[in-house]
Amino acid sequence: MAAAPAAQNGVFAMTKKQKKMLVRILITAVMLIALKFIPITGIPQLLAYVAAYLVIGYDILRKAGKGILNGRAFDENFLMTLATLGAFFLAIWTKSGDYVEGIAVMLFYQIGELFQSYAVGRSRKNISALMDIRPDYANIEQDGQLTQVDPDVVAVGSIIVVQPGEKVPLDGVVVEGTSSLNTSALTGESLPRDVKAGDEIISGCIDLSGVLKIRTTKAFGESTVSKILDLVENASSRKSRSETFISRFAKVYTPAVCAAALALAVLVPLGRMLAGADANWTDWVYRALSFLVVSCPCALVISIPLSFFAGIGGASREGVLIKGSNYLEALSEAKIVVFDKTGTLTRGVFEVTAVHHSPLAEEQLLEYAALAECASSHPISKSLQKAYGKEIDRSRVTDIEELSGHGITATVDGHAVAAGNSKLMKKLGVQYCDCHSTGTIIHMAVDGQYAGHIVISDVVKPHSKEAIEQLKRAGVQKTVMLTGDAKRVADSVAAELGVDEVRSELLPGDKVAEVEKLLAAKGKNDMLAFVGDGINDAPVLTRADIGIAMGAMGSDAAIEAADIVLMDDDPLQIAKAIKISRKCIGIVRQNIVFSLVVKFACLALTALGYANMWAAIFADVGVMILAVLNAIRALRVHHL
Repeated sequence: MAAAPAAQNGVFAMTKKQKKMLVRILITAVMLIALKFIPITGIPQLLAYVAAYLVIGYDILRKAGKGILNGRAFDENFLMTLATLGAFFLAIWTKSGDYVEGIAVMLFYQIGELFQSYAVGRSRKNISALMDIRPDYANIEQDGQLTQVDPDVVAVGSIIVVQPGEKVPLDGVVVEGTSSLNTSALTGESLPRDVKAGDEIISGCIDLSGVLKIRTTKAFGESTVSKILDLVENASSRKSRSETFISRFAKVYTPAVCAAALALAVLVPLGRMLAGADANWTDWVYRALSFLVVSCPCALVISIPLSFFAGIGGASREGVLIKGSNYLEALSEAKIVVFDKTGTLTRGVFEVTAVHHSPLAEEQLLEYAALAECASSHPISKSLQKAYGKEIDRSRVTDIEELSGHGITATVDGHAVAAGNSKLMKKLGVQYCDCHSTGTIIHMAVDGQYAGHIVISDVVKPHSKEAIEQLKRAGVQKTVMLTGDAKRVADSVAAELGVDEVRSELLPGDKVAEVEKLLAAKGKNDMLAFVGDGINDAPVLTRADIGIAMGAMGSDAAIEAADIVLMDDDPLQIAKAIKISRKCIGIVRQNIVFSLVVKFACLALTALGYANMWAAIFADVGVMILAVLNAIRALRVHHL
């Protein structure tokens, strides 16, 4: 993690290394121009051109030498060294004095390398922006003064102070103060989040307004920001099939082109000589050297990892954390998306959604219900109290009795109030009205008379339906919802959202079994993604081809179990993650096809004598630059 600031340096300006390379390029160019006008020949001329060659190519020569000593000779440095020194050898052998070609080849190659280095630096800006969430210090109050300390040394349970404009350094709970937080670095969401005393707060956010005092709940190494940084920094260690293909390809390709170049330089002229034709050794050796120049697989070796790096960086800016390029590639092939319902497609919070058949005013019925339920901590009771929206005066309530499996009876302002299910109404001999709405139904009776019923439901998230539609437009063939809810509730939510299949009344272990069935029935190359909240769904997240934890800010279980972590709880992020992956993989495939087609075409033209060394290096550097520019497009994912 300490490397993050270093990655950030030189994003907008050149690094020292890049500046040094630019100076070497300019010096070499000036030397070549000057040598065209200086009237020297023979050994002095050769030494002058060797000096220019060493200025631009000494690092390539050193790398080639190290590669040979370490048993890894067949790389681009070896190929460039062999080709350019060969060009010098030909100029000496033919006594032409034309040493420019070998130097120019190295010069253009280094220009391409400089461009590639700068492009990679630009793409790292996006990862560096994410790395900027790492706090530099934490404020501890001592003797009325704020002291800045390293977040690593702050103990769990300590009180830290965060002032406006500062990053929240550690996860914790607000004990004093109110403020708005900028969470965009974590979620990609531009709207601020308001916090007050009692609210949980995670590291990496920026305090926008008020002073906050926070009691820390985790050490820095276990905090959200630390886990996110570790996840993103290590993403490159998990290689995709495309990157593995490039590695395998290079191991076979490089020795093969060296053998082909050797055949062009030796076997072809030798065969012509044995056949009685002019061997023309100089021409065939020149073709072989040009063949080596154009054979460098720079475009592939550079652009494919860069495409994945850019894709993961762009996704990170949008609050989509992908643990490796292999998961990015797998996500692009997702054809089945399975959802946990509660907390994923719905808010996971019970709310009063309707009041039916009540002779009383809605506010009065809710008041009776909230007061009767005031002694309970059940989510249903809390939702009734929230819907009432006023301070609960418990002195108005007496004789509270909870009837297990039925509901509650109490005396409110001298009136006998009963709140519960249909069993309670039957027990009390009260005629009630059935409700066909989806949700939990609380029947109410006041002084022995039916007073109507209240519908409490787990509310669907605003964008859930749109998210399902976008997934289908993105190429997902089947959407499935798994839930422990009753069949009637589950079917209603699935119909409302447009989910293809629903499996209801499931225990946690049943969800794994249902995913197993879906995995067994899917196509060989299709991928199944499971989306859950990451806390209760860890076994299913692990079993699916791709586990996606949604709304996982601060969830350790999510970050550990999932392959992809969505830092926002908006279901639209799922479709966005798939679109990002498909754009990135599309760019990777474009670069592979384009690079190989142009590469083999240039190799054929060079071998047949239709392209000289100048054309070869232009083709090689040109393809590399175009592939790198295409790879950088993977960063642009905001409007997907």
